[in-house]
Amino acid sequence: MYYPHAHPPAAAVPLAVAPGVFWLRMSLPFQLDHINLWLLRDGDGWAIIDTGFPNDEARGIWERVLADLEGPVTKLVVTHFHPDHLGLATWLMERTGAPLYMTTGEFLTAHAVWNEIGGHGARFMVEQFRQHGLQQDYLSKYEKRGSGYRQAVPALPEHYHRLMAGDELQIDGRGWRILIGHGHSPEHAALYCQELGVLISGDMLLPKISTNISVFAATPDADVLGWYLDSLSEMADAIPGQTLILPSHGLPFTGVQARVEGLRAHHADRLRALEEVCEAPQSAAGVLGTLFPRALDTHQMMFAMGEAIAHLNHLEKAGRLSRIFGADGVIRFMRTINPTAVH
Repeated sequence: MYYPHAHPPAAAVPLAVAPGVFWLRMSLPFQLDHINLWLLRDGDGWAIIDTGFPNDEARGIWERVLADLEGPVTKLVVTHFHPDHLGLATWLMERTGAPLYMTTGEFLTAHAVWNEIGGHGARFMVEQFRQHGLQQDYLSKYEKRGSGYRQAVPALPEHYHRLMAGDELQIDGRGWRILIGHGHSPEHAALYCQELGVLISGDMLLPKISTNISVFAATPDADVLGWYLDSLSEMADAIPGQTLILPSHGLPFTGVQARVEGLRAHHADRLRALEEVCEAPQSAAGVLGTLFPRALDTHQMMFAMGEAIAHLNHLEKAGRLSRIFGADGVIRFMRTINPTAVH
């Protein structure tokens, strides 16, 4: 892997990374402390890819950036529904008058999570984590907090232009093909421009960390890790190895095949470790120390539980683990004999 830019741009100062493509970085109030946003020249105006986390600092940076842009904002494109990507979409739509482009899966999931309906949202997550053995003190904190998504995102868009797999979004006379990925979110949109040799990968492909893969309470048995690994392979097959990858977190890089192979190996190692620890029945909460051998705060625990369930579901689907429903209401997993192949 090669990193053509050793350092990120300064706040509110977009950095050119390809012809007509500029990198804007904003801070996040989490351990993952930043997000990369992208400005694409579009004729006399600009297309914006992802919007940032909805707080006063991000709005202030956008005001400075918008004041310096020559021309209007022509499009807002959101890769997926998470707050650091969709969070300022409504505000930017009102501020600029630009139309929003995103997939239906992400648009509807945002509304389901925000409104806590259809198996999405905090109350469903709490019950899911209870079934997977999480301690009551964590559950009580999540119940008391309520919808972290609704607290973070003040308003959601009510209309949008739908993106679908294979669509070509025209930006500055160039085609940006929509590559759909699954696992991190329901219908994540990455954008690939063959002419420029650039992929805006969103959260599907990051250079240093593995993106979070979690199971929604609405689809409790889903093999989201399998979906993610399949999506990675499809992405690697769709673009040349020298393509410049513009991720949502970390530095731009080249070497997609090497990164995908590394991620697949990382998850394979974690799956083997889980299989070994499940010689005796284990809940998702019971294997957290195997996957995350460090102290976890309340925010990190939420993602860790979702990821543990995802890996256990994947092993069960492959026949390497069996699911056991305990008399205490807790789901546990145990190693099986003669498992079939797994990713």
